[in-house]
Amino acid sequence: MRKRRIVGWSIFAVLLLIIGGGLLWGYGAYKSAKKTFKQTYDSTHIQKERNVSSVIKQGKPLSILLLGTDTGALGRHDTGRTDTLIVATVNPKKKTIHLTSIARDTKVVVPGDTQPYEKINAAYTIGGAGTAVKTVQNLLDIPIDFYAIVNMGGLEKMVNAVGGVDVKPPLTFNYGYAHVVKNQKIHLNGRQALDYSRMRDEDPLGDYGRQARQRQIIKHLVMKGLGIASLTRYKAILSSLKGNLKTDMTFDDMIAVRAKYGDATHHIKSQTLQGENAMIDGLSYQVVPNKELLRVSNDIRKSLNLSESTKLKTQQTQTDSNTNYSTGGYSSTTGQTTTGY
Repeated sequence: MRKRRIVGWSIFAVLLLIIGGGLLWGYGAYKSAKKTFKQTYDSTHIQKERNVSSVIKQGKPLSILLLGTDTGALGRHDTGRTDTLIVATVNPKKKTIHLTSIARDTKVVVPGDTQPYEKINAAYTIGGAGTAVKTVQNLLDIPIDFYAIVNMGGLEKMVNAVGGVDVKPPLTFNYGYAHVVKNQKIHLNGRQALDYSRMRDEDPLGDYGRQARQRQIIKHLVMKGLGIASLTRYKAILSSLKGNLKTDMTFDDMIAVRAKYGDATHHIKSQTLQGENAMIDGLSYQVVPNKELLRVSNDIRKSLNLSESTKLKTQQTQTDSNTNYSTGGYSSTTGQTTTGY
């Protein structure tokens, strides 16, 4: 369980290096960065919904599906479940990054799967990154321009490489090495940060609360990483990514994105695709109401400067034939957007 609770932490490195990368090329880090990212490239032959090269060239908003898993070194034959899923949209004109978290237990239809429905975190296990991308695209009726998957390896090194992070906790709790007080600013090192991001059971919002703290850390680590002035620290981040990151974004793509989208890190917004608790055939799912799916879809589409949808291509169904289904209430506010983290 430990690994599954901490994978979201490494997501920040993707934003830091894809959007903020290139800051230190003048220091001679160009060659080492290029070598590192050559090892991370994995196209998976995903069919793109739009011409990504044209999107970047014109400086249009782009989208990246960020996945977190716990398989050990990426490239092994075992494909773990992605317990962290975040759709990141980057809008250079509005200078914003928009993060949308999707709960790992969200009930979805996985393209090509023999089962009528699955939890969304199984999509990567079933068909790899390509299937995960298609599943999210179908669920939210949005284009995914790139994907990036990160595992938990080297996580503490990445956090420590930027000198730790300062956060203001939304609640008081003690968990592992994390001892925090609500609204009291605290500096966390790598180990403390992992436990801070990991805790779920003591949070009244459960997994949604954990997601909010993950997004909180992403925001602060991106901003902290952009201010790195030490070549040694930047190399430490690059080193920690080896074997822990796979993406279909080439090094040249990253350079182009840095040039056109770097200012987007000025403002980071975040939200959650909010589902409802449901027990289906003895398993716990998050079933997202169609109204919420449409809201989040249009919110993301707006950030991508795409036209608004009035109806999703695929509608969620609360129940299926021959399915034992029951729901339970959830206390959080449906569709709540948080910008304070």
